Amino acid sequence: MNQKNKMISPSLLSADFANLQRDIEMVNRSEADWFHVDVMDGVFVPNISFGQPVIKFIKKYAQKPLDVHLMIMDPDRYIDSFKQVGADILTVHYEACTHLHRTIAHIKESGMKAGAVLNPHTPVALLEDIIQDCDLVLLMSVNPGFGGQKYIENTYSKIEQLDSMRQRKNPSCLIEIDGGVCIDNAQKLYTTGADVLVAGSAVFGSANPMDAIRKIKGL
Repeated sequence: MNQKNKMISPSLLSADFANLQRDIEMVNRSEADWFHVDVMDGVFVPNISFGQPVIKFIKKYAQKPLDVHLMIMDPDRYIDSFKQVGADILTVHYEACTHLHRTIAHIKESGMKAGAVLNPHTPVALLEDIIQDCDLVLLMSVNPGFGGQKYIENTYSKIEQLDSMRQRKNPSCLIEIDGGVCIDNAQKLYTTGADVLVAGSAVFGSANPMDAIRKIKGL
C-alpha cells in the first residue's frame, strides 16, 4: 500500500459555469492539488463538455496543475493542442487508444505527465505492459459521461490489484479515482491505495466547498 499521497482534484464539470472564474479562484485558495477537467466528445461517451477554448480560459486563472481527462475517440489528434492550451497532466482511455504505448510516449514528449484510464468493466491486468511508462493510472469508479453517479464498489478490488502491479513495476505511478467520490468513501479509497481523488458534486454541491475539500483529504 502506498500512503505517501492524499491528493484531491476537484472536477470542474460540477462547477457553476456561469461563475467559473469564481469557482476556479475558490479551488486556488483551497487545499486542492489539481484541477480535474473532463473533455467529452459525445461519441466515446454520451455527453459533450469542455473543449480547448474553455481550458485556455481555465488556465488563465488556475494556480494549480490542470489534470485533463480525455474521454474522446482518437485522442492522438489533439495531444499537442491540449498542451498548447495549458494541460499539465493528460490522461487517455485504454479503450480509445489503438496504440496506447505510442500515445503515452507522445504525451510525455509534449512535456505533460501521461496517464492511462480504465472504464469500470476494463480489467487492471491489461495495463501490465504499459504501467511502467505511466505517470498515473485513472480508474473510473462510475461509467464515464455524467457527474453525480453512484460509486461502483468493485473499484476497491481494482485499486488493490493496481497497487500491487505498480509496486512491482513502477512505484512512482499515481493511482487516481474518478466517480462517486465523497466524504464517506474518501478515506477508504486512500487506505486501499489511491493517491488522487477526483471529486465533483461532493465539492461543488456542498454548502462549503473549501471545507468539503479539506474533509475529503482527511485534514
